[in-house]
Amino acid sequence: MAHANKAEGPLSGIKVLDFSRILSGPYASMVLADLGAEVIKIEPTEKGAETRGFPPFKGGMSHYYIALNRSKKSVALDLKSPEGLKIARELAAKSDIVLENFRPGVMDRLGLGYNALKADNSGLIYRSISGFGATSPHRDRPAFDIVAQAFSGVMSVNREPGQPPNKLGLPLGDMAGSIFSVFGILAALHERDVKGHGRHVEVAMLDSLIAMQGYLSQIYFLTGENPKPVGTQHQSIAPYGSFPTSDGYVIVACLTERFWHNFARCLDRENLIEDPRFALYQTRLENRDLLEPIINARMMQDDTAYWLDRLASFDVPNAPILSIGEALEQDHVKAHGLIETVHHPEIGDLRMVRGPIRFDGKTTGHSFAPSLLGEDTEAVLMKELGYSREQCEELLARSAVGAHRKSCTQ
Repeated sequence: MAHANKAEGPLSGIKVLDFSRILSGPYASMVLADLGAEVIKIEPTEKGAETRGFPPFKGGMSHYYIALNRSKKSVALDLKSPEGLKIARELAAKSDIVLENFRPGVMDRLGLGYNALKADNSGLIYRSISGFGATSPHRDRPAFDIVAQAFSGVMSVNREPGQPPNKLGLPLGDMAGSIFSVFGILAALHERDVKGHGRHVEVAMLDSLIAMQGYLSQIYFLTGENPKPVGTQHQSIAPYGSFPTSDGYVIVACLTERFWHNFARCLDRENLIEDPRFALYQTRLENRDLLEPIINARMMQDDTAYWLDRLASFDVPNAPILSIGEALEQDHVKAHGLIETVHHPEIGDLRMVRGPIRFDGKTTGHSFAPSLLGEDTEAVLMKELGYSREQCEELLARSAVGAHRKSCTQ
C-alpha cells in the first residue's frame, strides 16, 4: 500500500516536491518531513536516486538512501519525456515548496526552473542548493562535500599540527548547505503568510561552510594570520582537548576560569592556579607547551574510568571519546528517544536516527520507512492530480513514469 500522509508536526499541510539528490538536498527535505510536511521525492525511472546504489545494503536497500529519505513518497518520472515533465509541473503547481540541488541552469533547461514554475504558482518557495552558487566563478564546477571543505579552509585546520590536511568525518559541506536552506525555507514560509508571495531561496555549500567558521574567520581578520591546526585543542583556550590516560584518552574543556581551577584541583595540582605562567587565559595559551606535559604526566597515572568519575565529581567539563556504535547505544540517546524502529514491508525492521527537534517536550511523531523506487507513483498521480487507473497504465507503458506495483491503491 502507498504511504499515508504524515499528519503530525508544525509543518502539517505543507506539500514539498523534492527533485534533489545525494545528500545536501535530501537531508533538508527529510528535516521538513520530520517537521510534518508531506514530501514527494522525484526519482529517475530506471535506477532511481544515485544513493540507492551505495553499499552496504539491507535487503537490497542502501544504508545511504535509508539515512536520508525516511518519511518521503517516491514518484519515478522521466523528466526528459513530455509526459513526465507535465506531471512534474502539475505537482509543482500544487506544492508549497520545491527543492533542487543541481548545478545552476540545469533546472531551467529542463523547464523546471523557478521562473517557469512560479508562473503557475505565485506563492511557490523554490530552494536551490549548489556547490558555489549561480554568480560564482566556480558555478559550473562539480561540487561534493570534500570539494566544499577544501575551498572553505576548514581542511587546513582539521588536523594535528604537522600532519596532512584532513576532511571532517561528518559530511558538513553537504549538511551546512542543507541546514541553512531549511532556515531560508522557513523564513520564506513566514513571509508568504504575511505578504502572500513566494521566494527563490538560494544557498551555496561553500558559502554555508564559510559562514560556519565563526571565530576562525575573526582570527584572520584581526591578526592577518591564518589559524593554525591544533587538533583537538582550541585556538584560544587552554587546557582544552583530548588528554592521555593509562588506557586511552579523555576530553577536557576548561572554557572558564572556574573550570580551570576545578581541573587543577582535580589533578591535585592546585599550585598551578597561582602559577603566573598559567593563571590567566592568555598566559595559559602562551605557555600551553609547558602546561600540557604537566597535565599529561598526572593523567597517565590512572585509567579512563577513574578520570571520568573524578572529573565529574570536580565539575570539570569532560567526555569519553565514543565510537559511533557506543554513541548510538548510550543512555542519553535512549532517554531522548533518538532512535526509532520503522517497519518496511520488504526488508523488515529498520533502526533509524530521528530528528533532534522537540516541541513541548515531545518528538514530532513516527516516521515511515524509506520508499521503494516508485512505490508511491500511482497513488500520487491518482490522489494529487486526479489521474485514472487507465492513464497511469498508459504512462507506465510509455515509460514516462515508473512504479513499484505493490504500491497500487484502489
